[in-house]
Amino acid sequence: MATVSTIRWYPKRGEVYWARVDKMRPVIVLSVDALNRRSLDVCVVPLTSVHHREFSLRVPISASDAGLAQPSWAKCDQVTTLEKRLLQPPALGVLSRAALCTIENQVKLALGLL
Repeated sequence: MATVSTIRWYPKRGEVYWARVDKMRPVIVLSVDALNRRSLDVCVVPLTSVHHREFSLRVPISASDAGLAQPSWAKCDQVTTLEKRLLQPPALGVLSRAALCTIENQVKLALGLL
């Protein structure tokens, strides 16, 4: 039987995986596929199911988007890098292009790139 490592798996931009960040939670892969394919690390945005009105950089993600079980919020103020081995394949799903675009813009705001 083929394993993840024998089929040259790598996470793709916009995919959602379970990963241990501060605790087990879904994360969105933000780094580009060219890096994801070759690097040991990926850049991710963690998700939370807890809505905080005071965090304006958090992007709502519907329960039906990317295979999520419940409505979530992308924590664009907490972009982080994880080793690929910490992601749990297979991906839960792929984020919609519209949601990924909104997340990209909020991350840029959080990092002072806009």
